[in-house]
Amino acid sequence: MNLGKTILLLASALSLASAQTPAHRPFGVGERLLFDVNYGFITAGYAEMSIPSLDTVLDAVTYKVLFTVRSTPTFDMFFEVRDRYETYLDTAAIVPWRFEQHIREGKYSRDYTAFFDQRKNVATVGEGTYPIPPNVHDIMSAFYFARTADYSRSKVGDRLKLQNFFKEKVNPLDVKFLGRQKVKVAAGTFQCIILEPMVKEGGLFKSEGRILIWLTDDENRIPVKVSTKVVIGSIDAELREYSGLRHEMKARVK
Repeated sequence: MNLGKTILLLASALSLASAQTPAHRPFGVGERLLFDVNYGFITAGYAEMSIPSLDTVLDAVTYKVLFTVRSTPTFDMFFEVRDRYETYLDTAAIVPWRFEQHIREGKYSRDYTAFFDQRKNVATVGEGTYPIPPNVHDIMSAFYFARTADYSRSKVGDRLKLQNFFKEKVNPLDVKFLGRQKVKVAAGTFQCIILEPMVKEGGLFKSEGRILIWLTDDENRIPVKVSTKVVIGSIDAELREYSGLRHEMKARVK
């Protein structure tokens, strides 16, 4: 790499970081969260969110973030699920440089990869290149960015306004603050804030209804529960285990 290109990349990285650098960092490499996925009273599957390592994408240093969902062996006999999402987040700005979605649900499969050049404001999907606004998100990066926001003075109805790129389109993605609540799950009882992402499509949990997320009301802001309301009932993901947190867990009350 010549000196001129090095200086250009450095200037671009500094510009990106200064444009949107969250003041608070609730997560880091090593965080691992395990969930039970329940359909009604039945444990239908398991999910895992983790940040196993750092990686480099388009010369940007990123967090490699993984989200996987799999059905239980019993549920496999009816409907096998093996889904994997990956996002590569800029370690300063918490915006994506690469996003992958690999869906295996029954006989249905889908593979999708997007590269985000946050310097040139373009996304590449397959052979196509599409314009994107500055600091655009995929659905996973939007979730992790929402964890960095300060909700200490938030009022019910306040919104964090983001933009989401999926299937070659940019859609608004607001995250609505709904208040605070104590939540009991297998991992313990936690003081939480409640958020509702206004997702149009491309979500981590398929839904034609509401998605509610309970995050710990402390410096970690880890998800304790995700409830997806659909026409035929609800699918809940509840925290079972957590490890590798960046900060001391202060939201757990028992």
